[in-house]
Amino acid sequence: MNNKIKLAVAGAVLSAASVANAGIIIPAGDWTIDINGNVNAFANWTSSDKAKGATFLGGLASGEDGTGEGSQVGINTGLLPSWLGFTGTTRQNDVDVSFTISFQPNASDNAAAGDAKTPLNRQAFVTFGDKSWGSVKLGKDLGIFAGQAILNDMTLLGVGAGANTSGGSTTLGGIGTGYIYPAWKGQITYTTPNMNGFTATIGITNPNQGQFGDGYATVAAGVGNDADTVATELYQDRFGIEGQLQYEWTGDVAGKVWASGATYDVTAGAAPGSAGAAGLVTTTSANDDSYTASVYDIGVKLSTGNLGLVAYYYNGEGVGTTLMGNLGVYNGTTGKLKKRDSDGGYVQATYVIPTGTKLGLAYGVSNLDEASGETAAALVEKNDRWTVGAYHPLTKHLNLVAEYNKIESEGHAASQNMESDTFSLGAILFF
Repeated sequence: MNNKIKLAVAGAVLSAASVANAGIIIPAGDWTIDINGNVNAFANWTSSDKAKGATFLGGLASGEDGTGEGSQVGINTGLLPSWLGFTGTTRQNDVDVSFTISFQPNASDNAAAGDAKTPLNRQAFVTFGDKSWGSVKLGKDLGIFAGQAILNDMTLLGVGAGANTSGGSTTLGGIGTGYIYPAWKGQITYTTPNMNGFTATIGITNPNQGQFGDGYATVAAGVGNDADTVATELYQDRFGIEGQLQYEWTGDVAGKVWASGATYDVTAGAAPGSAGAAGLVTTTSANDDSYTASVYDIGVKLSTGNLGLVAYYYNGEGVGTTLMGNLGVYNGTTGKLKKRDSDGGYVQATYVIPTGTKLGLAYGVSNLDEASGETAAALVEKNDRWTVGAYHPLTKHLNLVAEYNKIESEGHAASQNMESDTFSLGAILFF
């Protein structure tokens, strides 16, 4: 595809099939229109152990449902939602110009009529540039930090974690069990020209309020906070900054290495209309509290013959786990926020057997530490995942997929533990 359903491209790369390099190409005067995307759906069977110990925030393994039933089923899209993208490209005045708009419909939902889910709208951006000086992007697209982590995750063709709820828009793949979700962000970014395999990207991103919560997830009651601290809200007064360095090479052992990072400034204050309380940051400027959330990662991908290897690691302060900013801080009794450290990563090996089927094995883990002064919180300490997958190219465009995922979540307090196992069968079609 010329430019660029990034996730679909990554899926094509991960696939053993020889997926077409473009979608449906339509010449239109000065423009070339590329209509492209994918359709996928999976049947998922999840078996969950009864949660041990008290409930805790941030665990990704599923427990028993409200009736005490540990077995759950559902038909969902996988980590990659079904996708319909439109990309237009042209060259004018020695400048390459492009736009991309995409829509992501759902495979199912839980409503009585089956049509209540709101489709996702993940891309709307324009790019312009030239191979001699690089390119600029303006609009909504995949975030820079951790983008390579998700693009090289083999569960992009499958399911991964988060398949226990029927009717979900997508599953989680390795999100929260190996990397933080890069999310879809309004951004203005610059990428250098390719310099013998080396590229760099730097950009400002929209300070998505939801990234650091409105107080109900990030500074939540029951996690070392007073009962009424849910009135605390987190605000951002500057753009986020994200960047990436990457070097890619070819040969008998081809591959790439990359490093990326992000930083966001966050200020806490009482929610509008809140009078404040013990342990609650009040609306007065003297009691407002600020912190900088920062994170970096490093990864490598290698391929030789039919063998592919990926290794990835991230480390951050105040960024939490699973989603950027989720559970990233602790509100101590003084009303001052204390950052929680987090890290994690994944390793992955794939091999294409003579039938063309790609077999894969992966392990991923995401860790979240308690903040200074925080003890035995009802908070996740670790989410980890084992994935075994088989991805078979039935045709040039269609892959059959079978996956097994084992998810385990452990809390900081004694004996907090949940486990779940999911088997998934389905197919993903690229066009």
